[in-house]
Amino acid sequence: MNHAESGLNLSRIGEEYNRLRGSWGWFMALGVALVILGSVAIGWACLREVTIAATWLFGWVMIAAGVAEVVHAFSVTRWSGTLLHLLMGVMYGVVGILTIEKPELSAIIFTQFLAIFFIVSGAFRILAALVNQFPGWGWVLVNGVVTLVLGVMIYKEWPYSGLWFIGLYLGIDMILNGWTWIFLALGLKRLPSLGGAKLGTA
Repeated sequence: MNHAESGLNLSRIGEEYNRLRGSWGWFMALGVALVILGSVAIGWACLREVTIAATWLFGWVMIAAGVAEVVHAFSVTRWSGTLLHLLMGVMYGVVGILTIEKPELSAIIFTQFLAIFFIVSGAFRILAALVNQFPGWGWVLVNGVVTLVLGVMIYKEWPYSGLWFIGLYLGIDMILNGWTWIFLALGLKRLPSLGGAKLGTA
């Protein structure tokens, strides 16, 4: 690569850098919006509605996945592959329809599966951390304990936890993602501006 091509590439990098830096306000707005929406979602009055809405949307995602599997089934040349994709598509579709028709019951069932998953996952993390004691195993141990305790708490409150846990989880996730965008925006704002012309002639 000659000097002119190198200078052109540096100039493009500088333009992308400045464009990203100039968009910090949009990232900040997104972060603040997510924090607000997450805070509203974890309000006790909204947990049930958010849980049902999330479960209902999940049902439509399952239906879309089922349609995609069925369409893909007929693009598979081998009959065994076609049958497998067709069966998977039908299963996704049926689960999606049932989820949409009974979102409250579906949320309760999903929460039970999540509670069991958290318990098993937490136990495995604790066991792996204590047995192997790899670098950073202490954080994995803490993570495992928190996950295990959360799973037990959810399971003990089941089936009532099925009406609020998914909404609470989504709310917390939105708040954490919101603060991530906010910190990213603040970091971009502090970055110095780069002159494209200087980069191109360096």
